[in-house]
Amino acid sequence: MTKRTNAVHNVDQIRLALIGIPFDENSSYMKGAATAPPLIREAFHSDSSNLWSELGINLAERSIIVDAGDVDFISSDNVDRQIEEVVTKLLNQNLRPISLGGDHSITYPIIKAFSSKFYKLNILQFDAHPDLYDEFQGNRYSHACPFARIMEEGLVQRLVQVGIRTMNAHQREQAERLGVEVIEMKDWQNDIGLKFTTPLYISFDMDVLDPAVAPGVSHYEPGGFSTRQVLKIIHEAKAPAIVGADIVEFNPVRDVHGITAMVCAKILKEIAARIILQK
Repeated sequence: MTKRTNAVHNVDQIRLALIGIPFDENSSYMKGAATAPPLIREAFHSDSSNLWSELGINLAERSIIVDAGDVDFISSDNVDRQIEEVVTKLLNQNLRPISLGGDHSITYPIIKAFSSKFYKLNILQFDAHPDLYDEFQGNRYSHACPFARIMEEGLVQRLVQVGIRTMNAHQREQAERLGVEVIEMKDWQNDIGLKFTTPLYISFDMDVLDPAVAPGVSHYEPGGFSTRQVLKIIHEAKAPAIVGADIVEFNPVRDVHGITAMVCAKILKEIAARIILQK
């Protein structure tokens, strides 16, 4: 069994791995998110910007990021197991994976891998939706359900959700039953301080943003965060170590002029910098 840790490693030792997970078969409304990983990479490396983060980290340094490519699914069976195995392999190489989805169902097998490595793992979930359904449209592994599975299996110590603006009665009951900390968008204050005392994983659903600034998502939910607001949260969240992340639910089918792809790239840069800096 892999030894679990809550240690903060030396900054000089931290290396990141980008891994694309082109999977959207658990999407409930429309497909398209499976095509996102290469477009996020393209935006990340676009000459229209550069690879310096706002936190002063040059992500173009060759030793910082390893691109592990996309998961090559052997078959449509046991997709979760295949994702978990790929992420576990990267973790065992002492890399910090940032996964590019894909729909939000991929977070469940990713967290299964992380929970075996990091003791008392926490999740900060950026999302318009709680994704806490017991089942959705007959599918317990829908992209509307991953955090119910994660909490039921005790894979993390704490789940904090921000940006939520679609809570219904069932999901409120689920949040209470599973001990999820939900900060709904209507209650958000820009001076809310998010503090974590054990390793933190960031799960970033692009629909947490207002569709006016990120139109390339399947589920439009007006009234979301601005890009600057989420960057402030990423920059200022306190944790002894940010150990990994995913960026999910970017649907290029609905993007306009590559706007959402560039926002994904921006989020990627700033999360990567936080992992390296380990405030």
